[in-house]
Amino acid sequence: MTTHTLKVPDLATLQEVAAELGMSIPEKELVQHLQKLEGGFAAYNLLDQMPDEVPEVRYPRTPGKRPAAAENPYGAWYVKTTIEGASTGPLKGKTVAVKDNVCIAGVPMMNGASTLEGYVPDVDATIVTRILDAGGTIAGKTVCEYFCFSGGSHTASSGHVHNPRKPGYSAGGSSSGSAAVVAAGEVPMAIGGDQGGSIRMPASYCGIYGLKPTHGLVPYSGIMPIELTLDHTGPMTATVEDNALLLEVLAGPDGLDPRQYGAKSRPFRDAMRRGAKSLRIGIVEEGFGWPQSMEASDALVREGADRFRGLGATVETVSIPMHRVAGAIWLPVAAEGATMQMMMGNGFGFNWQGLYVTSLLDAHSNWRGRADELSDTLKNTMLLGHYMATRHRGHYYAKAQNLVRRLRAAYDSVLAQYDLLLMPTLPMVATKLPEMTAEPAEIIDRAFEMLPNTSPFDCTHHPAMSLPCGLVDGLPAGLMLVGRMNDEETIYAASAAFEAGVDWKSLKA
Repeated sequence: MTTHTLKVPDLATLQEVAAELGMSIPEKELVQHLQKLEGGFAAYNLLDQMPDEVPEVRYPRTPGKRPAAAENPYGAWYVKTTIEGASTGPLKGKTVAVKDNVCIAGVPMMNGASTLEGYVPDVDATIVTRILDAGGTIAGKTVCEYFCFSGGSHTASSGHVHNPRKPGYSAGGSSSGSAAVVAAGEVPMAIGGDQGGSIRMPASYCGIYGLKPTHGLVPYSGIMPIELTLDHTGPMTATVEDNALLLEVLAGPDGLDPRQYGAKSRPFRDAMRRGAKSLRIGIVEEGFGWPQSMEASDALVREGADRFRGLGATVETVSIPMHRVAGAIWLPVAAEGATMQMMMGNGFGFNWQGLYVTSLLDAHSNWRGRADELSDTLKNTMLLGHYMATRHRGHYYAKAQNLVRRLRAAYDSVLAQYDLLLMPTLPMVATKLPEMTAEPAEIIDRAFEMLPNTSPFDCTHHPAMSLPCGLVDGLPAGLMLVGRMNDEETIYAASAAFEAGVDWKSLKA
């Protein structure tokens, strides 16, 4: 006999459901509908009794602990723990910090958000398993911004994350803690996530190396999604070699993420020996001189481009006019897509066959009863996204996704003539952290003002890396290199040549 574990709706509840769908069904007909739904609910009850299909957790660990202030001077750690990987492997002897939007079974996960606090995942993300299989040691979870919706480091419920180069200043976001612990020298490697620049922005502010790989090269399985077409995860490191090493471990299909398009891991470190002499680099003129741009940081990036000439590369200025409107294409995808998938869809949404972390879906759904706790940056995004999705039928999301193809082609047409594109990662260096009592307008400004050069490549899916290229009043400036699809090797060749041939800290504005 089948045990019923799901509550079957009564007639009044089904009437409420019909009304929510805009249906006026007479009671006599509704009774018949309820009768005909008995088989459907029986199927759901059968499904409810089946074990879920999730990856096995193989490495022992403890939940860890929230570090005291003395152990956490920059506010960058959410949980410290020690999870030892395999006895041998390419990451043996390396410690890795993991952004707190990544599931680690048995270790608390908050994703920067008070509404998710108390959740403990029951699965390991694919990249966690790969780090451990490669012999790495996971040192803990790093603070990220409130559901990852900030390019500054001032929205996490646990408090501000400070820039180790200059406390009191932003570490960037949303992978704020990951950038800070690498810049502080606490770990050589960390995991970041990137939907609008959230690997590259904190890498730029903190003066480290951050790569957003080609979309799908690294599986996103077991990481809290924001928007399927924008979600990326990748390495943040103190050196180019460690960046390439970590990507070798992370990359390749896992059979759980249908966005991977067959891309495989390659020996990325081998590309570091190529040097820059044969490279053709195009300086994208439209990446400079934004209304919010600092002349000093723009000048440092141009100086960095000139240093590539000194390393033997051919460096020329190019024009991609569409880059100036790329943010208007990315924004509807991010705002409407994230509102509908991450928030209304409880993180995972529908209509794809990747790994669903059902425990995370259930825990995250509770935000609806606590929406006033959401960060101002997320509230602002949701107000826009919900308005456009409901009042304009998702028309502009759809049109933006269509225009992504034209935007991608605009970059590809120049990349057909040049190996890499070069521009400032951000229009500025790190800004002062807002006060805890700051008004919403300031919180939102400091969160989104740095997006124009990073966000386009999340929707076009090109690989892009930020590397440090100088200091403005002690704060790093970032130079961004953008490559052809699945050509991380050329980015590493150029970055390694720059790292070896230029003392970036000596470049000052």
